[in-house]
Amino acid sequence: MLRVIRHIEFANLCNFRDVGGYTAMDGRTVRWQRLYRADSLGWLAGDDLKTFRALRISTVIDLRHAFEVERAGRVPETEGQQYHNLPIEGRRWDNTPYREEIGVARYLADRYLESTEDRVDNLRTALETVARAGNAPVVVHCAAGKDRTGVLIALILSMVGVSEDDIVADYALTGLATERFVADWRRRHPDAPMWEGFGLAPADTMRFFLADLADRHGSIERYVTRVLQISPATIAELHAHLLTGTS
Repeated sequence: MLRVIRHIEFANLCNFRDVGGYTAMDGRTVRWQRLYRADSLGWLAGDDLKTFRALRISTVIDLRHAFEVERAGRVPETEGQQYHNLPIEGRRWDNTPYREEIGVARYLADRYLESTEDRVDNLRTALETVARAGNAPVVVHCAAGKDRTGVLIALILSMVGVSEDDIVADYALTGLATERFVADWRRRHPDAPMWEGFGLAPADTMRFFLADLADRHGSIERYVTRVLQISPATIAELHAHLLTGTS
């Protein structure tokens, strides 16, 4: 029997995970080895690149700004692999508004909500790309695999009926990589100040975000279908290839 694991180890990546295994409301389960989430794939090289190519990824969705791709690099090209650069932030983050009394979770959730309004076109394209069975396996990534990736993965899991508790838990797993994120950042920027929320993924961030999105639009489903204009056929295709068995 094939053994599947959620966390896939790389030397230079901190946060590469399989999104499979979560139970949907109809009793089906998210398939393993269909959808992955990750931090920056520009660090792939050597044995890491061999590990990555062994996953036979068909499609890479890179949610970073173009300037980030230029500065940090993109996933190395692989024959037959699709690459989509789809930034979902319409504005660059500025930590200046952050105040300690706000708290990291509340501050991050507010930024996530902004991203659902800024680049609706790219969010729609990203969701439609994941929904097409022929594009799988897909990996979604940004710089840390936490914020922008967290928003998109949360929408996808919500669309296929995964519970809020599991969506929150999946997001919070990034916390296991925080220590490495901080160490790597300090090594690269030894003299620069670090924002106190750097690398953190408190569970309440995702709870706040999901509640805020539902409150603003009536439900997550209404946001996906009315704002992103994702069609019922696209949602049905996502269910058909991302979930096991039949409903």
